[in-house]
Order: sequence, then C-alpha cells, then structure tokens
Amino acid sequence: MQTSRPLSFKPALGLRNPHLQTLWGPLWRKTVHLDRTRERIWLEDGDFLDMDWHGPQEADAPLVLVLHGLTGSSNSPYVAGLQYAMAKQGWASVALNWRGCSGEPNLLPRSYHSGASEDLAAVIAHLRAARPLAPLYAVGYSLGGNILLKHLGESGLDSQLHGAVAVSVPFRLDECADRIGQGFSKVYQRHFMREMVGYIKDKQRRFQHEGLSEGLAELAALGSLENMRTFWDFDGRVTAPLNGFTDANDYYRRASSRYFLGDIRTPTLLIQALDDPFVFKHSLPELSELSASIQFDLQPHGGHVGFVDGSINKPTYYLERRIPAWLLDVHGARGL
Repeated sequence: MQTSRPLSFKPALGLRNPHLQTLWGPLWRKTVHLDRTRERIWLEDGDFLDMDWHGPQEADAPLVLVLHGLTGSSNSPYVAGLQYAMAKQGWASVALNWRGCSGEPNLLPRSYHSGASEDLAAVIAHLRAARPLAPLYAVGYSLGGNILLKHLGESGLDSQLHGAVAVSVPFRLDECADRIGQGFSKVYQRHFMREMVGYIKDKQRRFQHEGLSEGLAELAALGSLENMRTFWDFDGRVTAPLNGFTDANDYYRRASSRYFLGDIRTPTLLIQALDDPFVFKHSLPELSELSASIQFDLQPHGGHVGFVDGSINKPTYYLERRIPAWLLDVHGARGL
C-alpha cells in the first residue's frame, strides 16, 4: 500500500461537527458558475447519459471524469467545485450525470444505483475513443465512489484509467443502510427517500405522457411507492427488481465496493472521515483488504463529502486542494 503523507485537514472553526460538515455544501456553499458544454451519449440498451464538459479543449490535456453521489448531479456543489479546481490546474474535466439525474427522466424503467459499473465502463470507453491522447482520471463521491471502486476491482489492469480518487465511500451498502437510520442521520434518510421516490414518480409521468406502456407496466408492478422509510425498503421494493437483483441483500452484496478493493490495480486514493454520519467505523476496510495500488487518506473529521476548512466567513475546501494535487503527483510519476 502507498503510504505518502496526506495533506492534513483541520475543520473550519465552528464546523467540527460532522453534520455541519455534511450539510455545509448543499445548504450554504455559494454556487460555482462554470461555462460547460453538454454531451449526450447513447448506451447499448437504448438509454442515455448526459455529461458536462469544462476546461481546456486540447486533445492531449489531462481529463478528469467526475462522478456525483446519490440524488446529486453535475450541478452538485462538490462537482462544480472540483471542475473549477481542475481547470485552474490546466486540466479538462467532464461531469457525468447518472441515468435520470440530468434534469430529464431516463428512458428505461431501470435506474442508476450503487453498483452500476457497466454504465461507468461505457462512459470510460467513450472518453478513451473521443480523446485518445488525453490521460484519463476519475473522481467519485459517495455512490459515485462506490461505483468507481467496483469498476476498478472488476477491470483490474484494464480499467482504462491512469488514476482514481474515491471520496466518502459507502463501502458496505447494507451497513450504511443501517447507519443512516440511526440518530440525526434519519434526517438524511428522509431526504433521500423523498428524492428517490420522486425520481421514480417523475419517470412514471414521462412514461404516461409518452405512452410507453411496457415501461409503465414494469414500474406499476413495483406496487405502491408509499410508506418507504428506509433504504432497505426502497432497495428491496424498487432498486432490486428494476435492476436484476433478487432482493436488497443480493443488491448490497453484489454492489458493495469493499469486496472489490483487493483487485484494484489502478493508482487509487481513498478519502474518508472517521466521523462520516453515513458510514460505521467498522464498515471501513482494513489495511489488509487494500491492494498495493491504494492509498487511504483517513481523517478524524470531515463528515460526508464535507471537508470544509478555512473559516465560516471564508470557507475553503480540502478536497479541491487534495484531489488535484494527488492527481498531479500520479500524473508526474507516470511521466505523462
């Protein structure tokens, strides 16, 4: 395992609490406005993914693929913040919107989920073909980080990436489904339930409007969308049947990235906080589970995709320094 010293993270004064760290970005962070170009790519099953490009357009400029988390999008503050930081470094970036997350419901009953590494593989293949001269890296947050690690483990030496970073990863989906149902974290669970049920209802309305009777029937077969309070409820009644899993247990077992870490051969940085309110400490991987290609940046504080430092009046963002610096080191080490 790589053991280079990580940059130290010190929470902003007054923001040491993990919930304040977690909520700062979605509730109080000022929006980063970027000039971006949208590209739609079509998948083999007839569905689509939208991606938003930013930064230099030279054919050989290093390129970073950015992967958002659950109920997020390319407009999530941490995504736009990283794209801005990468452009300052002279690198291009492209932010992926998972199926149905770009502001338009996707065309198939199936949804995006924490194990959708086949969609990520299709995007990587598209980018390698579109910019064959560009060294390609990927950064995933939360759900996006879980998918990224799963892809890296599945593909081994053939990941098609020069380096990867995964932030605030739910390494064990079953245990994280339990953790988010405890204490104050129930607030996040209620938010996610509203958003995820709304995602399915938006798709139902599209199918109804466009007369897509087959897809509508598949969604109707899920039964009532009411009274779903936990991830176990939603993933058992919606995620599993829509995406080819037997039940929630089967989905969690097959999609949890912790089981893929030993097979990763791409230089990879994990950034995690011990006080993440979505992840039990015992859900974090042991060092013995990590391949030699993985470096683990485990910080005492930071919440979930938080890592806000500086001060409340002038906040700064550890991830937007740490990630570009680490990618630059990997880029240089490969002589690119």
